[in-house]
Amino acid sequence: MSLLTPTVTIVLFLIFLGSVSCSGDRNVNKCRSYCGNLTVDFPFTTRSGCGHHGYRELLFCVNDVLMLHISSGSYRVLEIDYAYKALTIHDSDMSTCNSIVRGRKGNGFVVESWRAQYLNPAPDNIFMLIGCTAKSPLFQGFPEKHLPCRNVSGMGCEDYYGCPAWGLGPTHSSKAYGLSPPECCSVAYDAIRAINLTKLDCEGYSSAYSLAPLRVSGPGEWSYGIRVSYSVPGDYSFCRACEATGGTCGYDAVAVHDLCLCDGWNSTTTCDTVFGASSLQKIPLLDVTAGFLTCIVVWATL
Repeated sequence: MSLLTPTVTIVLFLIFLGSVSCSGDRNVNKCRSYCGNLTVDFPFTTRSGCGHHGYRELLFCVNDVLMLHISSGSYRVLEIDYAYKALTIHDSDMSTCNSIVRGRKGNGFVVESWRAQYLNPAPDNIFMLIGCTAKSPLFQGFPEKHLPCRNVSGMGCEDYYGCPAWGLGPTHSSKAYGLSPPECCSVAYDAIRAINLTKLDCEGYSSAYSLAPLRVSGPGEWSYGIRVSYSVPGDYSFCRACEATGGTCGYDAVAVHDLCLCDGWNSTTTCDTVFGASSLQKIPLLDVTAGFLTCIVVWATL
């Protein structure tokens, strides 16, 4: 038997290994996913290892409904606006123009401290706190001190009182802050940094947002929900460089640092840098064994 036959067998085996490696799970760089009619893309994710690690364990797809979960509770995601870097979320126990929900059932909005630097309600989002007591931190020093209640982007409680849910509306004294704290106090999120109904000693809340330059005529036409602005923490140039080389931005779920997800392998730099590889794709042992036996049969036949 000539030396050529084993050489041919080895070459066949190496070709087989290469084909197994290249035909592996190429979905490693396809982090974009869908939940109902919403697209989940960077920096968000519903999969471990995809997106930016700052948004890990934030979004969950439950029966084709995209949910956002933070320390104050779970919210339904109505929209992700990637152009303006904003999400619109909904709390089912939040008051609207047609319904006032009391009993502290609403989530409010409280985000984890490590997320707060890049995930917060938008500046044009207003929170209207309902039924807060005189002991609320909102009214400490009332009536001498200036109340935090004010309009935001042309929206406020004075207009909100005109909603059908209020019926005849609060009395003039409560609206004018003459004898007791107002029945409704509208605030911007930056003024108090957390909407916690228990700590604020309030019965309920509503939230609405303005999409400038659109201006509506009254509270019946407001957009009710919570408009949340987001940003990409850290150096976004890593992601741009990764995508420029055909990769997808992700992260190491164990070490929690940026990764460039390439075609079958991961890199700590870009897909053009082999030496930055962090974890080459592992070829299944069964496939290797089957390939080796196949090559033995070919060698024996030759």
